[in-house]
Amino acid sequence: MTALVLGPHLRHVSHHTATIWVETDRPCEVRVVNREQGVDAAARTFTAHGHHYAIVEIDGLAPGARIPYEVEADGETVWPEAGSGLPPSSIRTLREHGLLRISFGSCRRSPGTVEEYGHDALTAFAERLRTGGDDVEWPDVLLMVGDQVYADELTPQMREFISGRRAPGSPPDDEVADFEDYTQLYKLAWHDDTAVRWLLSTVPTFTIFDDHDIRDDWNTSYTWRRQMWSQPWWKARITGGIGSYWIYQHLGNMSPQERASDLVFKSVRAASDGTGDAGAVLDEFAEKADKQPETMRWSYAHDWGGTRLIVVDSRCSRLLTADRRGMLDDDEFDWLDGQCQGGMDHLLIASSLPYLLPMAIHHAESWNEALAGGAWGKRAAALGEKIRQAADLEHWAAFESSFRKVAAGVVAVGRGERGPAPASISFLSGDIHYSYLARITRPATQSKITQVVCSPLRNPLEGKFRWANRIAHSRAAGRPFRALARSAKVPAPPIRWRMTDGPWFDNAIATVELSGRDCGVRWETPGETGTLSEMGRTDIT
Repeated sequence: MTALVLGPHLRHVSHHTATIWVETDRPCEVRVVNREQGVDAAARTFTAHGHHYAIVEIDGLAPGARIPYEVEADGETVWPEAGSGLPPSSIRTLREHGLLRISFGSCRRSPGTVEEYGHDALTAFAERLRTGGDDVEWPDVLLMVGDQVYADELTPQMREFISGRRAPGSPPDDEVADFEDYTQLYKLAWHDDTAVRWLLSTVPTFTIFDDHDIRDDWNTSYTWRRQMWSQPWWKARITGGIGSYWIYQHLGNMSPQERASDLVFKSVRAASDGTGDAGAVLDEFAEKADKQPETMRWSYAHDWGGTRLIVVDSRCSRLLTADRRGMLDDDEFDWLDGQCQGGMDHLLIASSLPYLLPMAIHHAESWNEALAGGAWGKRAAALGEKIRQAADLEHWAAFESSFRKVAAGVVAVGRGERGPAPASISFLSGDIHYSYLARITRPATQSKITQVVCSPLRNPLEGKFRWANRIAHSRAAGRPFRALARSAKVPAPPIRWRMTDGPWFDNAIATVELSGRDCGVRWETPGETGTLSEMGRTDIT
């Protein structure tokens, strides 16, 4: 009998369509059914590196539908699993009007003990939905903004798996090495926690990667890339990381129409159908996506009623040549700028890396970029590069030109220069392992422009780093770092902002609520009990 290895995952949804992703243990036909309500959709699996995947697309659904479903493989029911005790998984389409809830977070270590990482906010969230009855508030979308897996900080379970594949001490030491390792990493993250597995089967989920999905400091600088590609094991690692991300995460971010026209998907399906395995095609694509990032767009955007969600790749599409740095290459920036338009009630820009950091950190990163770029000479530049990699100084502030270009575009939208101004423009981010809200105070705009950070889902900072970030969060801490940046001839930022809520350092999940022209956000933490409680709440508009 065919079995599910991973999934089902409810991925891209619209008002009338839904996408179900699965991994199976052998080639088969996968069917998603609720025959009483007229749902019956199927797809053949495709194969890459000996693993088998299916994307099942369902169309013709009603807006706001909640349709329980089953999954069949070659005619036999494989989901729900017998004896699981979980509620039925449901296809959940979006409403055309009314309240929209988007829950989000980042940085989730799994598996692991409570002593190591605290209670898992995603598990607690799943348990509340599972046991809360009819009165519980359901999200319309779950957005995971980076570090869904940790490829360079392994659990004992992952080390045991790797020890069965390669000799002790084989490079890369204590890290995943290739596509096969990544498949196990995803399985450990999304399969063994039954509550989270059920959550992913019934709440529409979108994702974007951050560095640990590939490797810490991924694409920090040109020097970093040269160092990595000089390692004999790096090619298998980067192709395995990007290829597995494309299958396990990116495929489900696309709409059915986007997927139907996607050349990579067509090539992978054709290779799988023609030769039985598309691994070589996938590896070729992944290597090209890394070396020529302009050939692949990982960013995406979806409109839901009066809300536009733009999810930005702030890792793979960077400009990192010796003579030019940019968070986004030219094509990627033009795409982002084209998506940032008025005429919506709310504009959400999701970036794994916060756009607005505490002022002290922002100025430190902009100073470091100038230092590494030679503002204080060659010797200081080498020191600046070492500091950059050691301290993870590679957020938007460390890409000064990109920061300024995004600021110009967002301010133009907020002033109504690109159509009627939205009520709110919010950056949604994670990465830094604490949560807060920042508000742009200058220049004046019609839109309320904010940075909402929620991190981590499960990977809290150690105490000494909490204190350092508390100090950086204060307004006074920014002044000496601004002086440092000025000494390296870094111009003042084109916008001003103020930290108004937080910082909170506990594991957390945030929910943005949008209704008409109103927008608010709340953060919740599992704390010491494992049950979610409110950590913070604020109105944005």
